[in-house]
Amino acid sequence: MKPKIIFFGSDQYSQIVLQKLQKDKRWQLVKSFKEKPEVGVLASYGRILKKEELNKLKHGILNLHPSLLPRYRGSTPVPTAILNDDQETGLTIIKMDEKIDHGPIIAQFKEEIRPDDTANSLYQRLFTAGAQVLNTILPAYLEGKIEMRKQDESQATKTKKLTREDGKIDWQKTAVFNERFIRAMHPWPGAWTEMKIKGKEKRLKILQAHLEGNKLIFDQVQLEGKKPVTWKQFQEGYPNINFVS
Repeated sequence: MKPKIIFFGSDQYSQIVLQKLQKDKRWQLVKSFKEKPEVGVLASYGRILKKEELNKLKHGILNLHPSLLPRYRGSTPVPTAILNDDQETGLTIIKMDEKIDHGPIIAQFKEEIRPDDTANSLYQRLFTAGAQVLNTILPAYLEGKIEMRKQDESQATKTKKLTREDGKIDWQKTAVFNERFIRAMHPWPGAWTEMKIKGKEKRLKILQAHLEGNKLIFDQVQLEGKKPVTWKQFQEGYPNINFVS
């Protein structure tokens, strides 16, 4: 009998893990607890599971968390790592307990943060590699052959949930910081600033930028209600614009 797995995920990154599990013929994916799964897998899921859900399965629920736990618990580990100018991050697979990102570690690996990484590109790499690691260790885990280790609570740090307002660029910060900020905020909530166009304040998303010396150069932008364009195209369409600080 193939082990039955119930999967929890709610965005494009969780789909990477789900597709990897679906392609592996060793597992049977089920959609509800009524089908009596032996183990659960959770990746990038937008809801906190209840205690009774965590305790329903013989082998519990495994969570793929994109950080080197116990560092960066919470919902924004990847943007936080980029913002903090970390040189590396990683992904940790834990057996979930009632506390957020707190359970014992089953597997963990490191990943370099590249100079041009956005939150999106780094999430993609981490979950792609994480899906591979999960498929590799699952048989041994289900047979009870993996020794789990507790997280070191003295090293634990938390991240905060981002809102749309958190994407506002602070022009008092350095160009170096704001270049990282733009990458960290992509794709959510997106880095933005306000501009006066024809007397009206409008939001302009900075989708891509780079540094030339100590100067921040915009590459691609998107005015609210409009499609993304290059900075050159935007300037041609709006030659007389003013930033609102």
